[in-house]
Amino acid sequence: MPDDSFVVLLKGLYRPVVDGPNLGLSMVDLNDGSYSTTSIYHVRGTPGNQGQSKPIGTFYVQFEGDAPLCAYHIPGGSFAMRFTGSDFVLVDDGAGGQFLEGTFDLTVIQATGIYRPFVGGHNHMVDKLHFVANGDVVEYCFCFISRP
Repeated sequence: MPDDSFVVLLKGLYRPVVDGPNLGLSMVDLNDGSYSTTSIYHVRGTPGNQGQSKPIGTFYVQFEGDAPLCAYHIPGGSFAMRFTGSDFVLVDDGAGGQFLEGTFDLTVIQATGIYRPFVGGHNHMVDKLHFVANGDVVEYCFCFISRP
């Protein structure tokens, strides 16, 4: 089981979720057409591969909506979060795209497995999201997740 906090890295190209798995989270419907997905890598405190060379799980996110949700599926269970705040800027990438650079705050609203004690906890994301000129979206985001 993770300690009171852990860190993961979201990294890679986002793809739309076409046939999402059932994560056991009633608040998240991965098949409603609103989610995109990328890979999760170990940084500190999670079960699974201890290096950053192979993904340990999958991240799902809604980019639109009044109160977007996201879900993490990593060894030991899954958890859902709601975005609650942000502080970011958009920076021209010099090639027709933009970087979103900044932070996001989220609250853990539902969890399964070993992550149940994290419900009500916090996630502080430090993000560098690249909106490429060709329409691709590439993630590089550290997530600092803690119990309530």
